[in-house]
Amino acid sequence: MLHVKEKRLDAHNSGEFKNRITRLIEEGNINLIIDLGDVSFIDSSGLGALLSGYKNVNSHQGSLILSSLQSQVQSLFELTRLHRVFTIYPSLEEAMSNT
Repeated sequence: MLHVKEKRLDAHNSGEFKNRITRLIEEGNINLIIDLGDVSFIDSSGLGALLSGYKNVNSHQGSLILSSLQSQVQSLFELTRLHRVFTIYPSLEEAMSNT
């Protein structure tokens, strides 16, 4: 499980975020839950980091699940239709109980 403790996932921190996901996968963690409960803004760099992580876990036959999206972030995923790509749960508890 990876809890993002930033308010924003954008060009300033998405590179480090992507590296954290890559390190987790390299350590053998191929089934990830990413808790975005604190994140109120994601830009294209942040979306790119999430998609990169998604592709990376899929190439290892794993899964990347998102949880606890704030309404603005949920709206962005719906607008970009990424809610059809990612498995998203309303809470971390639901994500953990369904994996």
